[in-house]
Amino acid sequence: EVQVVESGGGLVQPGGSLRLSCTVSGFTFDDYTMGWFRQAPGKEREGVSYIMTNEVNTVYTDSVKGRFTISIDSAKNTIYLKMNNVKPEDAGVYYCAPVIFLQIGAASPMDVMRNAFEVWGRGAPVTVST
Repeated sequence: EVQVVESGGGLVQPGGSLRLSCTVSGFTFDDYTMGWFRQAPGKEREGVSYIMTNEVNTVYTDSVKGRFTISIDSAKNTIYLKMNNVKPEDAGVYYCAPVIFLQIGAASPMDVMRNAFEVWGRGAPVTVST
């Protein structure tokens, strides 16, 4: 059974930092690329970043490039998302998942990134406010 547990969300001031964690189980971790998604109030869930388990390839959606860093600890079946210089538009619930891509080599990989097992955790809520 695939299980996903996100943690580390909370209240952060604009310009502040936060680190999210996500621990997974129920599948072979090294067989999957891992991704972060977020869902802002009233909006659809969108892809934020992904990392291949070889730790070499990381990709970010344009709005977080240079501010967010995804990392992985394969020994712990855990991925992280370090969020720096957080902006109000970063608010939302953050989810992680093993991912697949509907199209290889897509110009916008975030648009074709999907949850491989369609199993979602509770997410990590991020609130950005003074």
